[in-house]
Formats: sequence, structure tokens, C-alpha cells
Amino acid sequence: MTALSRLPISLRLALREMRGGLRGFYIFLACIALGTGAIGAVNSVSRAITTAIAGQGQELLAGDVRFELNNREASAQELAFLKSLGTVSVTTSLRSMARKPDGSDQALVEVKAIDDTYPLYGTLESDPASPLPELLASQSSGAFGALAAPLLADRMSLKPGDRLLLGNTSLVISGNVTAEPDAVSDGFGFAPRLLIGRDALEASGLITTGSLVEHAYKIKLNDPAIRGTLADRANREFPSAGWSVRTSDRAAPSLTENVDRFAQFLTLVGLTALIVGGVGVANAVRAFLDAKRTTIATFKCLGAPAAVVTQIYLIQIMLLGLAGTAIGLVLGAVAPFIALHFLEGVLPVPKDVAIFPSALLLAALFGLIITFAFAVLPLGHAREVPATALFREQGFETRRLPSWPYLLAAGAALALLCALAVFSAEDRYVAAVFLAAVAGAFLALRLVAVLIAALARRSPRVHSPALRLAIGNIHRPGALTPSVVLSLGLGLALLVTLALIDGNMRRQLTGTIAERAPNFFFVDIQGPEREGFVNVLKQQLPDATVTQVPMLRGRILAFNGKDVNQMNVPAAGRWVLRGDRGITYEESLPSNSTLVEGKWWAADYAGEPLVSFSAEEAGELGLKIGDTVTVNVLGRNITARIANLRKVEWQSLSINFVMVFSPNTFSGAPHAWLATLSDPAATPQQEAAVLRAVTNAYPTITSVRVKDAITIIDQLLGQLATAIRAAAAVALIASVLVLAGALAAGNRARTHDAVVLKTLGATRGMLIRAFTYEYLILGAATAIFALFAGGISAWFVVSRIMKLQSAFLPDVALVTLAISLVLTVGIGLAGTWRILGQKAGPVLREL
Repeated sequence: MTALSRLPISLRLALREMRGGLRGFYIFLACIALGTGAIGAVNSVSRAITTAIAGQGQELLAGDVRFELNNREASAQELAFLKSLGTVSVTTSLRSMARKPDGSDQALVEVKAIDDTYPLYGTLESDPASPLPELLASQSSGAFGALAAPLLADRMSLKPGDRLLLGNTSLVISGNVTAEPDAVSDGFGFAPRLLIGRDALEASGLITTGSLVEHAYKIKLNDPAIRGTLADRANREFPSAGWSVRTSDRAAPSLTENVDRFAQFLTLVGLTALIVGGVGVANAVRAFLDAKRTTIATFKCLGAPAAVVTQIYLIQIMLLGLAGTAIGLVLGAVAPFIALHFLEGVLPVPKDVAIFPSALLLAALFGLIITFAFAVLPLGHAREVPATALFREQGFETRRLPSWPYLLAAGAALALLCALAVFSAEDRYVAAVFLAAVAGAFLALRLVAVLIAALARRSPRVHSPALRLAIGNIHRPGALTPSVVLSLGLGLALLVTLALIDGNMRRQLTGTIAERAPNFFFVDIQGPEREGFVNVLKQQLPDATVTQVPMLRGRILAFNGKDVNQMNVPAAGRWVLRGDRGITYEESLPSNSTLVEGKWWAADYAGEPLVSFSAEEAGELGLKIGDTVTVNVLGRNITARIANLRKVEWQSLSINFVMVFSPNTFSGAPHAWLATLSDPAATPQQEAAVLRAVTNAYPTITSVRVKDAITIIDQLLGQLATAIRAAAAVALIASVLVLAGALAAGNRARTHDAVVLKTLGATRGMLIRAFTYEYLILGAATAIFALFAGGISAWFVVSRIMKLQSAFLPDVALVTLAISLVLTVGIGLAGTWRILGQKAGPVLREL
């Protein structure tokens, strides 16, 4: 009979035997359901958000298409072209300082000036809910209406009717803006929103030469069919415009990309939990087959071929794996309904939450492949043990590997799992590295278990019977050492890695970076204001260091004459090409940079335009000395040749630029200045005085307090860390389940040992001490591995990827050690407590 012809018999026997219930498989089901549910939930939530971004594109963009220009308005010809396409709504955004008329308080705000046609799609929500033209209209007193974000109103204690100064104009707060349809597509802001009309912006005097201003022209197309080809047509007709064109089908590309990447990371963490759960599957299958040894022997004695026996139990295991996967899919399908409730108002969410079959299918495939891969080897062991041995011995475990077909099947399943994980990932390189790290961790954990057993075997004889028994339990045949180390090691190592990365980043932000960073950044300083501005700073902080550099904005269009939009740019360097970049010119090498290749130009250089490029970013973009870079500045395309590469200390938060041009490149070009003020000894009261003095003397200069920006970043990191830790907790929970399953699988041998030892005179107290010592040793060894592996992983991420200083954090080490000991000792004693009360008679009769 072929394997296929035996399948009906095997299926019938498998279903008949399953009538006895699922005892011993609850942890198996939990492991599969947990990992599958985590993957399904993460991918479902990700698909829901990205689907909402794509489906609500017109509302999120407030138009069918958006043309963005920085630091200049559209020319008459450009504006005529845009108006020929449909209805145009113009919004202007910039950062500035808002202040109270008496000078008692001021705050950085994100100003957004809108026209009467805004928004073309979607609805702006305000309190009170009156028409926008009424809320922003000019008042009889000469002031203009304005809507403030609730955060700004709380921060400055503003209420409707209060006055606020912006630049050279006066505003009256007419209410709060509670929701903007295009807030997501406008991008993240470091300050609260202040919404005004365009006439108020013109009166404020904030738009001057070189001001950092973003003009967005949002269009409701007369013919939506031209949306797909519009960008190429616009760039072809106006090659020097330098505008960024975005259509409603890609309303928030950066957000979509970030959501996809974050979802990929959480998916990989969920996959780690599922792989850890695979160890639990193997333990459960091994214990299940051990309990079925008499049945297996009976099948073989009655003439059942080994292949039929294998088929029977493989069918049972895969059916249970299917049940666990189904439970996980239910969790994954329900997750978006819960998660999106909390994300509403933070990210775009679909109006009607749906089930995403592709996301759930991916999770189901992961769950079933893991079940098969980790069940095959125990089945291979059971197949090859003769019936007489099954009757005679307590179990079927051998030190030999199963035959090659089972090894091949397990290897093929794991290879399929890795291929599926890599090809379904947004960034395949990251996925491949992650899986390689997990495989390396499994191998390392196995070696750690072997090393612990070897050290226990060679340890000197101790006088304490309980400790001697514990050491013997660690290295004896069938010991729990491999299961305990493997089950907890990976989850703890993942937690340590994430905790150290988060701790190092916060330490840098609140410690090293905060100490080295300047106190203030000042933007939009006009040339005639520079001298008086510096005098104001020196009056407040005479010992402070003031640094000034010219500041322009430019968009990179081409490298070596090739359009960057047509280039396959590595993910690490894409940020340089995203939107406009700050650029400057210098006669000499900036003080916070180091020349690594090439030569700096002479102070009186007057040849072709040259540029100095940041060495790290140049490497990521594939640039070298002699290559050309084309940038669009103020509507002009300028091509410069890379003269040198320099190392930039980004972590200093000082004035740094990816590109520094030779001074002759922008000869005669209008621009503003950027300045920093540094005084480590300045008190919060002195900083407040500086902010008040600059804002009152020069209301059009934007002041950014660096500590406030660091606080915002720290809050964002905290939110991300919460989500990451929640995902890592899934892996740790899987580890705990596997540990509990491993202990349950070893309870049969533990029961016999306890009975024999009690028969020979051992007390319950001594056995408890022996088990406690054993779990303490294993827990400590696992914690040491987790600290070592997690420390190396975190060091690589922090120092090599983030380019920050990495330090080992003792508090993380202590918490990891405590978690490991509590889990191993607590679960271990909970699992063996029942064994200590086992009656000797029934057990001794089976020996």
C-alpha cells in the first residue's frame, strides 16, 4: 500500500483516538494561537491603516493633487497652469512665535494660512462649529480671527476673545481647531497648530526673503483621469519649478512607508514568538507520544507499518495545529476593531473596519508551517523505536537523530518559513538578518545548554545533598536544561535588546545629547537684523556662544544628470531625497565636521559650483568625489560637483548640513540666516528671558528651545517603546508557555525520581530545596546568556546603525535577572509541587 492509500485508514484511526480529549495539548494550542494571533493582528491593523490612507486620499490631501513649493510662491505662469487644471486652494505653512500682547508669555506655533476655498475635500472641525470665513474674518478692531489647537490654548491659557500677537499683526482667538482633514499629509509638527487666513499672514510680515515657508497648491481636478500623468506633465512643462507633486492615491507616502516598516518589525517579533512556540510544540508532541507509547506499541505489534503510525499522529497534530491557528486568526481578525478605536484621531482609520484575508492567510501559513516543522522530529523518533522497546522503556527518546526523510522534511519546512518571511517583508534585507539572528540565537542557546550540563558534570562534589541532587538533575539524561534554556533564552534576549536600545536612546537624549546641544535654534533671521539680534542675546547671556550660518532650502533633483526619482535608492539614504533639505555655503570647513576625503576650496574660490557632501549619506547614496548633484533652490536648478566628503556629528544637534556649497554658488541669492545659542550654565529662568526678549524685539524670528524638542522626541520614543515592548511581551509569554510545557513534559520522569528518593529516605523539604537550586542555576545561566546576547545586539543597533554611544545599563541587567529567576523558580516549583505529594505505590508498581 502506498502512503496515499493508507491515508483514509490513518485519518479514521486518528479521529477515533482524538475522542479522548486534548489533554496535554493546551499549551500547544496556546503557543500556536498566540504567535498566529500576533502576526495576524499586526498585519490586519497595518492593512487597515494603509487602506484608510489610500481610500481617504482626497480627504487626507484636501485635493486630488498637491503641488508643494518651498520658500517661494508659484509664478504667474505656474499659477495659470495650476488653475487650468481645476479649482485651486492655497495653504501656506511655517513655524513662528505667538505671544501675548503684554509680553508675559510666548510659544512656538505651526502657522497654517488658508484661503476661502479650503478644504476642497473633507471637513475642518472647530469649536464653535461656525463657517471658516466667519471664524477667520477681520475684526472691527483691525485684528484677524484665528483658531488655536487645544494644546496651544491650554499652554498659553487662551480662551475665545483673547488677543494674540503673530509677527507684526494682532489676532483674536475665535475658537479651537479640533481636526484638520489634511493634517496627516501636511506632516508631523513639533508645535501646536494656529490656523489663520491668508490676509492675516500677509499682515504679519512673516514671509520675507529666505523665510522657511511651505506653499501648498491643492487642486480639485476638472478631469480626474489625468491624475496619474499630471506630475510628469507638470515637470516637463516647468522643469525648473522644483515643486513636489503628490496625488491623492499617495496622500501620505512617508506615513504609509513608516506604518509598513513598523508593521514588518512587529511581524518579525510575532514570528519570533511563534518560533519560540514551536519549541513548545515539539515538547508537547514529545510528551504526547510518550504518553501514547503503549498505544504505539500495540499498533506495531498488530502489524501496523511505521508509516501508518506516523501518519496517525501527524494528522492529529496538524488538526490541533489547525485549531490553534484558527483561534489565532480569530484574535487577529478582532484586533483591528480594538486597536483602531485607540488609534482614531492619531492615524487615519477606515470608516468601516473590515477583515483582511491576505493578512490572516499569511499568519495561518506561518502557524501551520511552524506546527509541521517542530512536530516532524519527535514523530521521527517515535517511528524508529521498536515495539518491544516501547513496552519495556518509559519513553522513546534516543540521542540519535531521526532518519534523513524526517530531517529533510523539517529542514524544508523551516526553509519555506524563512522564504515566506523574507518575501512577504517590506525590507527583505532586514527580515533576512532578523531570521539569521534568531537561528544564531537558537544555536547559541543549544550550545549554552550543553555547556551548562558539561560544567555541572565536572563540578566538584558538594556536601549539601539537595545541591548535589540539583547539579545531577542538570546534566543527567533527559534533563530539563535544554528546554528551560531554549524556552526562556530567546524571549529574554529580545526584551534585553529592546530595553537597552530604548534606555540608550533616552540616555543620549536626556544626557549626552542634551548636554552638548545648544540651548536655542533661531530661524528666519534677516541680514539687517543680525547685529541687533546678537546684541539682544548678549544682553541676556553675556557668556553664551552664538553661531550664525546662511540658510537656504533646496530639493535634490539629480545625481550625475540622472533623475533621483528614477533611481533605486537604498532605504537608508532615502530621507536625504525626501522633500527640501537645508543647505548653506561656507568659506572654511565647519567646526563640527571632519574632512575625510578630498580638499576644501579656497576662501576666494570663483570656479564651477562645488559642494561638500556628508560622507555617511554619500556612501548610502552611492556618491563619490567628482560626481555632480543638481538641486533646485528658489526655482533655479543648480548643478555642483562634489569636491570633498566630511564626517558630520549629527548627534551634537548643532548646525549641520548634508550639503555645504562653495560661496560663489549662491552669489547674490536672497536668503535668511540660522543661528544657535549655547550656554550650558543658563538656567530655565534665563532661557525664558532670552525667549521673551528675542520674540518681543524681533517678532518675525522663530525661536526653538532645544529642550522642548527633545521632550517631544522623548515622548514619541516612549509611545513607540510601549508598542515594541507589548510585541516583545508576546515573545516572552510564548517563552513562559514553552517553559511550562517543558516542565509538564518532564513530570513523568520527575515523578519516578521523587518517589524513589522518598522511598530511600529523602524528605519533601530536601526535594523542594533541590528543585529550587536547579531552577535558580538554570535561571541565572539563562539570564547571563540573555544579557550577553541582548547586549551585543543592542550595541550593534545603537552604535553601528544609530551612530550613538552605547552603554550597558545595570538596571536592565538586574531586572532581566529578576524576571528570569522568578519565572524559572516560580513556574518550576508550581509544576513540581504536585509531584512531591505523589503516592509511592502506583508508581513503584510501574517500574
